[in-house]
Parts: sequence; C-alpha cells; structure tokens
Amino acid sequence: MSGSERIRLLEEAAGRADKWIEFRRDLHRYPELSFEEAETAAKVRRELDRLGIPYRSGVGGHGIVAELNGAESGPTIALRADMDALPIQEESGAPFASERPGVMHACGHDAHTAILLGAAELLASRRPARGSIRLLFQSAEEINAGAKAMIAEGALDGVDEIYGLHNLPTLPAGLVATRRGALMGSVDRLELTLTGRGGHGAIPNETIDPIVCASALVMGLQTAVSRELSPFEPAVVTIGSLQAGHANNVIPHRAELTGTVRAFDPAVQAKLPGIIKRLVEGIAYGYRCQADLRYMEQVPVLVNHDAQAAFVEAATDALIGRERRVEAAPTMAGEDFSVYLKHVPGCFFWLGSGPRQGAENAYGLHHPQYTLNEECIPLGAALLASLALDRLNHI
Repeated sequence: MSGSERIRLLEEAAGRADKWIEFRRDLHRYPELSFEEAETAAKVRRELDRLGIPYRSGVGGHGIVAELNGAESGPTIALRADMDALPIQEESGAPFASERPGVMHACGHDAHTAILLGAAELLASRRPARGSIRLLFQSAEEINAGAKAMIAEGALDGVDEIYGLHNLPTLPAGLVATRRGALMGSVDRLELTLTGRGGHGAIPNETIDPIVCASALVMGLQTAVSRELSPFEPAVVTIGSLQAGHANNVIPHRAELTGTVRAFDPAVQAKLPGIIKRLVEGIAYGYRCQADLRYMEQVPVLVNHDAQAAFVEAATDALIGRERRVEAAPTMAGEDFSVYLKHVPGCFFWLGSGPRQGAENAYGLHHPQYTLNEECIPLGAALLASLALDRLNHI
C-alpha cells in the first residue's frame, strides 16, 4: 500500500469507530462463556451478511470462517479473533457492564471481535486483486480448546500465513508491541486425586491423611522448577485449587488438586510431565497415599515466525510510525493462537489498550475491574486490514 492509501485507511477506520465501539459495548453487556457464544456468533453473522462477505458458521463450536476472495487465485492470509468471555463477576462500573452475573469480558475478546469486523469492513471495499483473506472468529480461547476445534474442521486449509492480536491494558493505546520467536508460554493442566484413609481428627494415627500429603506436594512440586531445570529455562508450576474435607475435626478420605504448568521452551514443556509424575508418585508413597495424576497438554509455547514477525513490524511502522512500536516482553500467559502457529507461519502481537498516561498501573487482563481504552479498536482494524493487503501484494 502507498502512503496515501494508508492515510485513507486510518481515516476511514477512525470515521467508522463509533459503530464498532458500540458493537463492542453490546458484546460486553451480554458476554458468553467458551463454547456458548451463540448470540455473539449471530451478531457477527449479521454484520458479515450486511457487508456481503460469505462465511461458514458452526465451525469448531460457534466459530465462523469468512472469506474475501480476489479476482484471481493466489495465497490465503488468515486473520483471527476470539469471542468468548470469562467466569468473572464484573466490577468495572462501566455503563455497559455485563448484565450476566458471574460472566465478564475481562480479557477484551469483545474488542477483538469488533476489531476483526472493522477490518472486514475496511477490506470489503478494498478486495484484493489476487488471493484471499480469511477471517476466523473463534470460540473457546479461554479454555484452550477453540483453535484445535477450528483446525479440525478445516479453518486452516489452504492458509499460507496467519496473524492475530491481543489487547494489552498495561500498554498505552496507540502503541503496538511485537516480538520475534517465543512470546507466550505453553499451558498444561494437571488434576490430582490423593486417596488416604479418613477418620477422627483426634486420632490421626489411625488414618492416612491426604491433606498432609497434599500440603507436601504443593511445596514439593516447586522443586520441579527450582532444582530440576536450569535457571535459564523459565517454567511455572502452580496449584490453583485444593479441595478436601468439610468438618474441622474429621480427616477426609481424599483430596483433589488442580494446577497449571507453564514453560517458555518446547523442550522444557516436554520434560515437565515426567518430572511432575515422579515427584507426585514419590511424595504420595512417602505419605502412604494413593495418587491418581491426570496430566493434560493443552497448548504449546507461542513462537512467532521471524519472517512473519518482520512483516508485522514493517506494516506497523508504515501505518503508525516506528516510534509507536515497542518490543514485547515475554510472558508465561498462554494463548491458543500458538496452535495455529504449529501449522502455518504467522505472528501474534500486542495492541495497546490502556490509558495514554499511567497504563502501567491499569488493571490487567482477567481482573474484575479490567477496562479497555476503545481508541485501540479503529487502530487494530486498520492494522489488520493493511497487514493482510500488504502480504497479498508481496507473497
């Protein structure tokens, strides 16, 4: 795209911003959990119908695959947005706050959906001369299941490259953060049942106490990172829930634990299941408990492809200037966009969604008081649209 074309794209995005902000607010008011996004998907379909963009619905749950085809055959560039909300009670105080108790768009997927629809509208009047732009509206990112379900139903068939973004409230709106190579951690889940022998709390010698065993396991599992991995191989083992017993004077028969395991290197992710299994079985044996460990690999490390990351950098710099792009810090937070990147080259990047001043003190993702600076919506739409057009012109 020429410089004048980019200026017109930004101006058009700004001129249409109110409509997409209102769309986002409607989604925010009526959030839906993973694999329950029926109303959200229906609203997306109505907008695609209005724009005259063909699509396939019900892909991988409530996912939608839309296609903008050029006059001639050529490569296919995919752009992805997620649509699901979280089981969080909203405390933002926004006038369009969630009206569904215990459900909130605390990660900004409502904005991601609006951004991709905004990009679709910008692209509808700039259809490529060759190739295709595929728009993926995805279910169930929050439970790390949607991308796999979309891929299983052909969402990536024929795709040459894929791009996606995520808002970041600790980065000021108007900025973009990119990183080559590993950007986000892998995500695995563990579930553990410890079975002992219950009894009276006053006679512990006649029992096998699974709570004591569980307590030892919570501490012992930390050595999987601190004493079995190099200090230069970051990883996290977190036990997030421990359920056992109901009475203060009763030693329960069993304890249930769940946790998350993160790594920043695929080789480290591959090591951790064996380490954790050995620690669980050894500690449980020492405390005379039976251990049933279920270890589920969910998503891999999100590793951007260098060439595609360079394309995002170039498109960002051309659209908004090099001074508004920063290097993204690595994070152990996970994203199932990583699954797409295992199949096709692509890049995932951060779009600033925080206040212009003091973004570093903003409430982060998944917080009940999370808010989004809606200035990011037209910029995100323009950036995705220009990136897709640039790639089709250069592949």
